[in-house]
Amino acid sequence: MPAAMSNSPHVLQTAPKRAGTQLMIMTAIALLAVAGVAVSSVSLYEHFATSGTSFCDFSQSFNCDIVNRSAYSTVLGVPVALIGIVGYLLIIALATVYRNKAETRVLLLIASIVGLGFALYLTYIEKFKLDVWCILCLTSLGLICCEVILSAAATRRTKNHADV
Repeated sequence: MPAAMSNSPHVLQTAPKRAGTQLMIMTAIALLAVAGVAVSSVSLYEHFATSGTSFCDFSQSFNCDIVNRSAYSTVLGVPVALIGIVGYLLIIALATVYRNKAETRVLLLIASIVGLGFALYLTYIEKFKLDVWCILCLTSLGLICCEVILSAAATRRTKNHADV
């Protein structure tokens, strides 16, 4: 009996610490997604812009205009940047409004992996079809990579603590 009692305070002390760590991870995911919305919004603006120059037209190899106005910049008529905005908004909702639901961490991981897959496909298009890079797209790729890592960490932490 004394052994069980000595474990109780340890469990009670670590539960708030785990919750605090999970909250920090969810906050980081939400902040990365806010940055993703910002980057995707600029990209959407560039997609519809009428001017031939942009702030990310650095050279023949780095030119957002070419990427944002190519045949690959839409999927079934929907701008890729708008798809990115919607995806990042979903991630924000999961990481904030729904963060305390049991299934949220797995849903965040799935949403992030789908986003990463889409971003990698677009990166393939940039490299092998268009032969030009978009700084905004590469920034979004970096953001979604970080979200996958954090979502995986949150999911793993949840699984590990459920096993205890």
